[in-house]
Amino acid sequence: MRSVRMRVLVALLVLAIVGIGGWQLLPSQDNQNKTIAVGTTDAVTDLDPAGAYDAGSWALFSNVFQSLLTFEPGGVEPVPDAAKSCAFQGSGLRTYQCTLRSGITFPSGRTMTAEDVKYSFDRVKKINSDVGPASLFSTLASVTADDATTVTFHLSSADATFPLKVATGAGSIVDKEKYPADSLRGGTDVDGTGPYTLTSYTKNEKAVLQPNGSYRGYLTGTGRPIELRYYADSAKLDTAWKAGQVDVATRELPPSVLSELNPSDPDKRVTESDSAETRNLYLNTRADSPLRDVRVRRAMAWLVNREQLASTVYEGTVDPLYSLIPTGITGHTTSFFDDYPKQSVQKARALLTQAGVSLPVRFTFGYGRNRGVGEQEAATLKQQLEAGGLFKVDVQGYEWTDFQKRWATGKMDAWAVGWVPDYPDPDTFGAALVGTGSTMSTGYSNKLVDHLILDSQQYADRSRAANDFRDIQADVAQDVPLIPLWQRKEYVVSTEAVGGSQYLDDGTGVFRLWRLQWI
Repeated sequence: MRSVRMRVLVALLVLAIVGIGGWQLLPSQDNQNKTIAVGTTDAVTDLDPAGAYDAGSWALFSNVFQSLLTFEPGGVEPVPDAAKSCAFQGSGLRTYQCTLRSGITFPSGRTMTAEDVKYSFDRVKKINSDVGPASLFSTLASVTADDATTVTFHLSSADATFPLKVATGAGSIVDKEKYPADSLRGGTDVDGTGPYTLTSYTKNEKAVLQPNGSYRGYLTGTGRPIELRYYADSAKLDTAWKAGQVDVATRELPPSVLSELNPSDPDKRVTESDSAETRNLYLNTRADSPLRDVRVRRAMAWLVNREQLASTVYEGTVDPLYSLIPTGITGHTTSFFDDYPKQSVQKARALLTQAGVSLPVRFTFGYGRNRGVGEQEAATLKQQLEAGGLFKVDVQGYEWTDFQKRWATGKMDAWAVGWVPDYPDPDTFGAALVGTGSTMSTGYSNKLVDHLILDSQQYADRSRAANDFRDIQADVAQDVPLIPLWQRKEYVVSTEAVGGSQYLDDGTGVFRLWRLQWI
């Protein structure tokens, strides 16, 4: 959910070519208003932007809400959406001002004003939901609505990444007359100004979207009617895809299916691209956790075999990851490979002996049930960590919302979670994951890491932040509040009749349903 930003590296883009001149994106009259069905295993936590900080929720938000800024496909700089213009004032990177675009109206017909923008940001911070995005605005001290169309953000410290955060789902603008100031809105109604309106929503089943004829923003037009269909697991999504129940399948077909995709198959369009999505094993560092001693966590790092996970559980559809920041992002290193180059029961045992702990060290390990191959991954990690009789791992799967609340409240000792970057910048892997009070709620706090995170935010030229992030990764490898596992490859599969699927998800955090078209 996150300024020079991440380079989105397209590794492979194979599209079936229709006709001599390429795609013919000219739908027949019969298809003009036909709904495109999109299947996904990503779940929606909440329909209120103040109460959700996950890929599934933000995918929906980027279609039904507007932020002041957004990202172009593959872009590294945010562009105005609900705003006509935005810029830092002065040279200190502490005052950011936006002027609203004219003519934006909520479903009620009321015109959006700067007061709605101020209200939206204020309530995210005030509600401060355990599973919400308030942590993204840690440098936001206050917001002022200077007049009907001008809003100013006052930051507590220099933050060149603030515009990137504004462009995320956390910056979704809501109608101040429809959303309570100090609590989340219940029900299934959504009052946004995005390119789509949500006409129907059934939790864990579907979201029905119709083009918003009143949309005014960065896009020149809206797309086709969309039905987002949510599946409990990858196998059910695969069944729906093979049965022709969805026209587009994304995030995430089973690894066994993805590994067998044939780009030359005439019956489908396949897009495979590099992604900055990562997955880490997070460790509870609190005083009451069996993993509180850094030597115990380092011992765990000596036992994890990423190559085995990537090749067996994920069948080559992910790449082993050896640091906090993934390949392709400014400042990436291989700090965990440097410190723990090869699995070693002997080195792990020596660390546990130094720590003076009783063997085996017992701890709980949670994962999100029905989330891809999480169960198989957990079983493999359990086997790796129990090598040599050093650890005893109690594995438990939880329903997604329950799982989020458990890690947010420190009720597990270890948990595996995927991280979809909020925006294409190394900062999205900093405070949110390893800063004091991080979203992942490991209890980890390192003053030097916090200082490096703040220092990195002072550079408008983001390449100058690389050294800070290299240092952060070195510290994280020594402190081990998390163990990097893998970096995902992105796959989108669609029928021959649908074009534009290659633009659907490019790592900038925007889910572009409006780019899908009938051919």
